[in-house]
Order: sequence, then structure tokens, then C-alpha cells
Amino acid sequence: MTTALHPDSGGPVLSEKTARQPYVYRRRPLEEPDWRRIPGWRDVTQDDWESAQWQRAHCVKNLRQLRQVMGDLLDESFYADLERDHAERATMSMLLPPQMLNTMDTSSTDAFYADPVRRYMLPVFSDRRTDWPSHPHAARDSLHEAEMWAVEGLTHRYPTKVLAEILPTCPQYCGHCTRMDLVGNSTPNVDKHKFTVKPPDRLGAMLDYLRRTPGVRDVVVSGGDVANMPWPRLESFVASLMEIGNIRDIRLASKALMGLPQHWLQDDVRAGMERLAATAHERGVQIAIHTHVNAAQSVTPLVAKAARAMLDTGIRDVRNQGVLLRGVNDSPAALLDLSFALLDEAAIMPYYLYMCDMIPYSEHWRLAVWEAQELQHAIMGYLPGFATPRIVCDVPYVGKRWVHQLADYDRERGISYWTKNYRTALEASDPDALTRRYEYHDPIYTLPERGREWWRRQAQAA
Repeated sequence: MTTALHPDSGGPVLSEKTARQPYVYRRRPLEEPDWRRIPGWRDVTQDDWESAQWQRAHCVKNLRQLRQVMGDLLDESFYADLERDHAERATMSMLLPPQMLNTMDTSSTDAFYADPVRRYMLPVFSDRRTDWPSHPHAARDSLHEAEMWAVEGLTHRYPTKVLAEILPTCPQYCGHCTRMDLVGNSTPNVDKHKFTVKPPDRLGAMLDYLRRTPGVRDVVVSGGDVANMPWPRLESFVASLMEIGNIRDIRLASKALMGLPQHWLQDDVRAGMERLAATAHERGVQIAIHTHVNAAQSVTPLVAKAARAMLDTGIRDVRNQGVLLRGVNDSPAALLDLSFALLDEAAIMPYYLYMCDMIPYSEHWRLAVWEAQELQHAIMGYLPGFATPRIVCDVPYVGKRWVHQLADYDRERGISYWTKNYRTALEASDPDALTRRYEYHDPIYTLPERGREWWRRQAQAA
């Protein structure tokens, strides 16, 4: 390595040639885009914009409302593209809070098409693959969570952890939602499953199960999105969890911390979180909020304000669980920009980046395992170790695995093989559960021609 003397201190510094890096850190202050550039919101005051009630009342839920808001900013061809997708491909209905739509690039139709947030929140037909729009092994409940319900809505997959799906709605709907079989309104392509037990009874059954299952210490409270549950009911449920002696960690899952930060800035929510945090401190329980941010542009001053407001209540942490998506964050620079925006400007811990699950019509978003491995390698060394997000594959019947943990990998056919170190409730008496190899499949279009031809033959034979 060549060095040179610093002109002021005389100390050694890297030469200009050696100092060049694939990514150079530059701190970028956050900006709240001016919503008044959008025709439908030209007269919206700051007080209204920062009101959770106003945001919820003015969510964009259909094509007609999108036209009213966007005015002449978009060409008619975009609306036709969107309409066709809703009729033929969409697995999630449209629901966009103004806060989220405002972070998209509306400077032209082409810019809107290319926008990373638009690509996953407002998918259009031309985004999708036409050769393999869905993988042959795609499934509505690709992670088989419902098969592992201990009681309705409570998935007990890991030995010490459970997922509590306390409601089936969100303030916003992501096109790639892994729970597309349950969450949100039905679409022309997906008739959503419905909970059959009334909410109070369902939550009561979850609590009863946890009281009689002392091996569980960690509860992810999700849905849906906890921001859609009336605060008194959510606070009561979390308080009841803390009364169970074996529960040590509680994680509240809310994309709304980014998509609707106004919710988390409400006085009653902040006061309620302070009460929960105080009780957690007394009982030695950790409470954290897990949000879902996929692009740096989504981290705005209001998002940072909401995250810091939650930390100020005394909870343990605010962490981000993003999803790795092609055309959204599939480059080292995009992932590092996102991580630094979260960590430096919003005090949100970069935590996980999930590979997109094998749900129907998701092939245009999904990356191959080898691509995820390359991205994990590329982002190492720039962030503190505790804040370097782990890229994980949520393998059906297995769970989260770091992308380098596979047991074997057939690159030609795009089949990776994974093993597990614990049994789920489904495998309590299965002697082969810990030696069996479970499969995850790369998008077929990422395979070499011999691999693509193999899958074509499989499809013809099916």
C-alpha cells in the first residue's frame, strides 16, 4: 500500500489512487418533499399534512383517486398499465398514504415508472415478467405460516419465538406482501382468506397459548400492521404479554413508521408507548419497533422524528427489516444509502434484508441467491458490524437463514438446499426433520439456458 504525508499533520494517509473505493460515504441531510407540487395537494397545509387523521382520510385507494391527486403529471398510458395489472396480476389492493406517494419522483411519467418506491408500492403490468410471471413453486402462503398456527393467527415456527398476526389490515399495501393470502382486500386475482374467530377471542386464545407454553420468550406482534389496531386494544394486548413471565422480547411490526409516521407522533400513541416502556423496564422485558423501509428516499424528516419519538419513550430499539427487490435496492450503493440514512439520520437500526418470498407474480422482484450473496459481500466493512444488515432467505418450512448458510446449490437449475437445527410443531415426531434438505428456488430468468430449458420441460410435463 502506498502512503503519503498529510500536508498539515505530517501523518500518513492513503494516496489518492489507493483511497478510491467502490462506495464513498457522504452524509446526506433528510428532506421532506414538497407535497404541494402534486396537483391534488396544492392547498394542503402543514398542519393537515402532519395529521394522521388527514393522511388516513386521503389515502389513494383506486385508479380514480390516483388520477384526481396526480392531475396531469402522468401520461394516460401509465393509468392503462396500472389498470391492466390490477385486473390480471395484482395480489394486493391499492392503498397509498399521501406520505408515501409524496416520496416518489413525479417529475415525469418516465421518472415515475423508474422510481424505486413506485416499483413495489404501485406495480404496473409492464413491470412483471411475461416469460415466468410466477415461479412454478410459488404459493399464496409461501412460508406455510397458517399450517403452523398454534391458534388462529399465532404462528409457532421457531422453538422460542412466535408470530402474532393480530389483524389483517395495514395503512398501506406493498405489492410484494408475503402475507398476500390474508392481508388486505381481495383483488380480481386473489380471494383473500379471512380470520374466522372474532378479534377479542382470537387475541385471548393467543395469550392463553403463551401462558401455557413456557418455552416461548419472544413475540412478534404483527398482522397486517399494528398501527391499524386502535391504540387501547394494542396497548392492552402488549401489557398482557408482559404479564407472562417467560415473555422477554416483544417486537411491534409497523411499516407505518415509514409510510404513516404521523400515526406514531400522535399524543395518545406516544403516551401509551411511554406506559408500556415503563412497565417493560420494571419487568425486564425488551420492546422494540420493527419497520419496513426499502429505499433511502423513504427516510424523511417526519420518519426520523417518529422514530426518535418512539426511542424517547424508553423502548429498546427501532429496527428496519427491508426486502431485497430488483429495481428497488438491488445494488450495493442503494443498500448502503438506505442503511446510512436509517442509522445516521433517523436512529433506525439496519437489521435484516429479506429475499422476496416465492409468492405469485413476484418474479420481477426476486433475486437469485448468488446475487444476494454478492450484495452481502459488497456492503461489508462500510457500516459498524452491529448495524450491517444481514441478508436472509426465509426458506419454506425452515425459517430465516443467512444467504451463505445454504447446504448445497444447483446454480444451473437455481435450486438451493437448506437444513435446519430445530423442529417446528409440524415436525415434533419427524426423525428426519434435522437432516432433510429444504429447497428455495431462484427466478428462472436468472438461470443459464440449460437451466431455463430444464424448467420449460418440467412445465410441459406437469
